[in-house]
Parts: sequence; C-alpha cells; structure tokens
Amino acid sequence: MKKILLTLISILFIFPTIINGEVLDYTRIGNKVVFKLDKGQMRLTICSDKIIHTEYTILKQFSSKKSLVITNDFKKPIKYKIKEKANDILIQTKLLSVYINKIDNSVIYKNKKGEIILAEDGINGKVMQRDTIDYIKTYNCKTRFLSPKDEAIYGLGNHPEDSGSMNYKGRNQELLIKYLTGAVPVIISTKGYGLLFDNYSISNFHGALADNTKYEYESESGRQIDYYFMYGPNFDEIIREYRNTTGQAPLYPKWSYGLFQCRNRYKTQKEFLSIKNGYRENKIPLDCIVMDWHHWTLIGAMDMQKENYPDPKKMIEEVHKANLHAMITLWPVYNFGTDNYEQMMDAGNLLPIHSFNKLDNYYDAYKPSAREMFWDQAYKGMIEKYDWDAIWVDQCEPWNGEGKYDIGLRRTMRTYAGRGIDYFNSYSLVHSQGLYDHWRRDIKNKRAFLLTRQTFAGQQRTGAALWSGDIQSTWKAYKEQIPQGLNTCASGIPYWTSDIGGWYDFKVDWTTKENTELYERWLQYGAFCPLFRIHGSVPRELYLDMWSDETKKIFLGIDNLRYRLMPYIYSNAWEVTHSGYTMMRNLSFDYRNDNNVYNIQDQYLFGPSLMVCPVIEYGARKRNVYFPKGEWYDFFTGKLIEGGKDLEVNAPIEHIPLFVKAGSIIPMGPFEQYATEKSSPVELRIYPGQDATFTYYEDENDNYNYENGKYATFEIKWNDKKKQVSFSDTKGSYKGMSLNIKFKIVIVSENQGIGVKNTIGEIINYKRKTMKYIISK
Repeated sequence: MKKILLTLISILFIFPTIINGEVLDYTRIGNKVVFKLDKGQMRLTICSDKIIHTEYTILKQFSSKKSLVITNDFKKPIKYKIKEKANDILIQTKLLSVYINKIDNSVIYKNKKGEIILAEDGINGKVMQRDTIDYIKTYNCKTRFLSPKDEAIYGLGNHPEDSGSMNYKGRNQELLIKYLTGAVPVIISTKGYGLLFDNYSISNFHGALADNTKYEYESESGRQIDYYFMYGPNFDEIIREYRNTTGQAPLYPKWSYGLFQCRNRYKTQKEFLSIKNGYRENKIPLDCIVMDWHHWTLIGAMDMQKENYPDPKKMIEEVHKANLHAMITLWPVYNFGTDNYEQMMDAGNLLPIHSFNKLDNYYDAYKPSAREMFWDQAYKGMIEKYDWDAIWVDQCEPWNGEGKYDIGLRRTMRTYAGRGIDYFNSYSLVHSQGLYDHWRRDIKNKRAFLLTRQTFAGQQRTGAALWSGDIQSTWKAYKEQIPQGLNTCASGIPYWTSDIGGWYDFKVDWTTKENTELYERWLQYGAFCPLFRIHGSVPRELYLDMWSDETKKIFLGIDNLRYRLMPYIYSNAWEVTHSGYTMMRNLSFDYRNDNNVYNIQDQYLFGPSLMVCPVIEYGARKRNVYFPKGEWYDFFTGKLIEGGKDLEVNAPIEHIPLFVKAGSIIPMGPFEQYATEKSSPVELRIYPGQDATFTYYEDENDNYNYENGKYATFEIKWNDKKKQVSFSDTKGSYKGMSLNIKFKIVIVSENQGIGVKNTIGEIINYKRKTMKYIISK
C-alpha cells in the first residue's frame, strides 16, 4: 500500500494537476487582503486607487523573493472598502470595484460605472501545476482572462523575427530572451487596463483561446502567480502607472536625440576620426560616433588594441572638439587569459555558463559585488581613462543559443539570485541597473546613456534604450521593425531604435536602385523613432561618394528635419521623464475608441501631433493612410485633410508621408550641425482649426541638475477663434538660460509653413514673461 501511495504521489508530480481553492476566510491587513482557501492562499494588495497586485499560490507561503522589477513599496495607506456578498467579496477604491468569487477565487475588475474592465476565467483563472523541466522540479503558472472579441492587446516587448501583427489578440508570443528579442511581460488593452506579470522565467502569451474570447499568460516556473492590474483607462495613464510601479525613465543628454553613426566596425583610430571629418566637412548633422566590437585585445580586457588605436584619449578629445560624442561597446563576458577574467574568477563572480563561442564567460550580474567589479574594470580601464560618453551594452543575454541544449544550460545554472530557470529573462535588467547606478555615482556631469540589445520590465529606469538587434538588410526586415518598435513602447519602454539599413548587409550592393531606396525609406522612418541610429556591417555613411547627388540630397533633407524638430523632440523627452509619456505611439494611444486603428501597424504618432506613415514597399510613390477623426495637415504641402476615412496619399521618394493634427503647435529650431548648437530663432508652426497648447522645455543639456529643479518650462497656447498666440511666464531657470528667445510665428496653410525649409513668418521676442500676440493676417 505504501509503495502504491508513493507511486501515486510521484505520478502527480510528473503529470500536471490543476488545483484551485474555494475562499474560506479573509483578513484585512493594511493595504492587503489575505484570502484563506481550501487549497492554497491568495493575497490582493491595493497599491493605489488604480493598481491591484494579485498573488496566488498552492504552497504554504507566498514567495519571499525581492522583486527585481518593482521599485514602489506602495506603503502609503489607501482608502478602500471591503464588503462580503452572497457569492463574492467586494473591494472598492475610488475608481475600481474588485470582486473575488467565493467558489473559485477568480477576480473581476470593474470601473465606477459597474462595467467589467477585466475578468479572470473562473476556475481556470489562476492555475499552478507541478512540472519537471530539465530535471528541475518546479511549478508552471498560468493566468487566464476573458477577452471580448473587439479587444486589442499590445506590448510584450520586441521580437524582430516575429512577422505577426502588432495586435496580440488572436495570436501567440513566446517570451524567451535570446539573440534577437526583448521580452517584456507587460500588456496594455484597448479595454483600458494593463497587466504586468512579475515572473522572470520563460513565458508564453496565448492570445487565441476559445475562439479568441480568452487569453492566457503562462510562465514555466514560479512559486506563485504574481501580476499587477493597472487601470487607465487611457494608454498614457496605464503607462504612467506602470512607471510609478517599476521606475521612471530618466532624461537622456540632449545630444543623444541627434544622429548616431555606427558600423561593424571602425578598425583604426584614423578610420574612427575620418567619420568625424566626413560629416563635419560635408555639413551633415551628427552627434555621436559608435565604436563597435573587437577594439579590445581579448573580450573582457576592457582595453583598446594599441596597434590600431595608439592614443584613444586623443582620439576622443578630437571627437569632442568637433562637438561630437563617442559611444563604446562593452560586453559582460570574459575571455580566458585576461587579468579581468582572473579577478572575476577568483572572486567567484562568473556564471557557470559560456557565451555563443564557448570561449567567454558571463559575470553574475545578479551579485552586487560582481556588478561593482565589472564597473570598476570598465570605468578605470575604458570610460574614465578615455572619457567615453555612453555605453553600448551588447551581448547581454547569457548563452544566446536557441537550441534545447543551450536553453537547458541556462535553466540549470545557478545565479546569485537563484536558479536560472526562475531568472531566465532578467539578466539585461540587473546588468543595466549596475551600470546605471555606478555611472550615476561616479560620473556627475554626464547623463547616463545605455543602448542594450535586450530589455525587461523596469529597465526604462536604468537609462537603457533598446535596439532591435542584428536584423537583416531587407524590405521585409524593415517593414517588421515598425510594429516591434510600437509594441516595445506600448510595453512601457519609451526608447527604441533599429539599425537603420539593417546589420546583415555583408553582400548588399547599396548602389543598386532598390537597395538605395530601402536605405532612403529606412532613414526616413528612423528619423521618427525616439533614437536615430545608423548601423550596418559595411560602409554606408551619408557623405560617401557611392551615393548619387540626388540620394545625398534626400539624406540631408531627412537629417535636417530631425534636427529642426529638436525643440519638439526634447520637450517630448521631458514629458517621458516628467509625466510617464510615450513618444512613439501606436494610434490606439490617442484613438482608443476607434476600432479602425487597432490593427494599423504602419502608421503611428510621434509625440502628440505628428502622424508618421512610413513607405514599406519598393517603388511605391503612393500609399494608403487612415486619417482618424478631425482635421489633418500634410506637413510637406500644408493641404488640409478631413479625417475619419482612408485616403491614398502621395509618397515621393524625397520624403516620408507626414501629417499634423489640426490644433497643434510644432516648434522647429534653426538648421544646425549638432543638437546643442543653437537654440534660437525658433520657427513656431501653428496648425489652426482647434485650440492648441505646447509645453516648451529647456535645461543644461547634459547633467542631472534638472532633477534638482534646474530647468525651465513655459506654455505656448493658440486660441483658434481669436487667432492669438500666447506665452506664459517661464517657470524655473538654469545656468546659461537666455533672457529671451526669438520666435517666428507661422500659421500653416497650403504652401505656407511647409517641409524642412525655413518659411516666412512674424518675428516676436519672448522675454520670459507672459505675452499675447494677435496674428495680423
């Protein structure tokens, strides 16, 4: 009998067993309500009037692990009511009514009107199953929700090899950090809510259950189901709550919103400096030159080859003299035979796992002393020594192979935090956190800027932007960047970019008509991403003689437009930091109640006013555009278009189709060669038809004084009925702030105030005091 019992127990552990619990009792403890179940336990934390943290486990205790993602302790007391009803227990905040079913502990979230926002799927809503994966005994965790057929779901990070639609309704997505991905366990819904799953294991989103009326988030390992419900209902409000939960995105240095030039690779000091000369001598705006891999003697040595880079300090000094910045790539891996490797090994700071070429070893970024040692080596060996301005955080996925053996190694490895299976997706977060924290500690006059190939929930707080990785140089790859960028930003990660032109172009002849056009169109799109960065494996700098005069003119027009929009871009970047804003926005951000926009993935808003419509087909000189309700101006012609319909629009090779909402103010700076060259005069383009407001932001451009109030803002308003522009008093000040700004007021109409070029307007001198100006014409 004993043997039979043991066998049954063994079978139960091997084969999944669904366990769910009836609510027996509940206890209110401050902001937490703990539910005793007949099988397991559940805890709801009322974090705010809009955020509910749900935990469920079949084990005797909730997990005691410290979250890597959550930074808000939510200790502020929240007023809420709790009532027991016949079938439910009701928790009410100012904005939410949360119902817990007594029979199956499923949770339903409703708004003040009593309308369902989100509901778990009854007895299948929260399920833990025993499982054995790679000989590791664990629990599989699934959370399933009901989903109306008219719901659209976005987020889950960046998956550049995924050719699926932007909308996850009706499709699946694997969340597994590997060579080309950026898995973020966050979704937002057109029904007005967001979900953050606080689990770091390999996970899967199943978006097509029960004829697309249910979806499920499944994580392969965990000791509890753990998710945060965040109510908007607007997308900006959802993202704001996500950042309040996981950390705000700091403001980047102003130069980082300009053009980056990168290539695999600049092999000598002379070649690196030739990029500076090429751009400056040809008067093509540029702000940063990037040093890619193999500048080192061995990986992890944190040095530069003397024969190729005889004087790196002088090299960067020359770059700085040209008002440019320099970014260096540093990998978290170590080659055998370096002093740094020996130091890491002796301290027990290396993970028992190798990188893609089986020669290099990752450091354990989960270990505080290992993060300190990595920074010490990088800072003393490279950053402080040569005065680099930013770090390209490449290769930040331990063992990036995708085979069963590779993934098994990552599951079974032991990190300082715990088993690899439980921390699989989060390496880039802790690695970036270490770099950011130490940069902030040791470098006071430069804002941290990190560019990473991976990202995870919360990583926005580390000053880390995401790029989509080593993508192909094809029209298909270019087309797929657009929804991936939009989904990354919908995941709460505000800064994203792709390699403009693609990285895998070893055999691409860029001088052919088709490939030249691909580069032109990709550059046009890249100018309207939060970061603007060229990268590839062969030379294709914008000044090269391989390009025709016509192509060079197109390149320059795109680049000049990006730089002329710098006041608009930098002010929106401030909103990202100050208000939890999202600069690159799928149309549902602003038109959530218009289901015509739910599946549009090749149009988006850049800031509050500009609708960007990339051309994604070779030879196309027209494309279809959906115009949401309202009036829209063609940026390049000034023609007014009535919204609420689809139209075929012109798409000449010279520029990207670009439209501006009526009731917008777009500040456009002077032509400049780098982002901080000039601040005035500013051409203030007013797009009439509705009242408009724009918050103009300024600061010292590259330090953290803005965090101590050393910045300035003022409101610019347009009264459409009175044809009046007004300026508020400037709030705040900073070192070097000008006493006045010269504005050129331009009221846009057909063929007036259009395109990249300067235009005629009425000049006013804003002296930092309230003023009103009536347009004379």
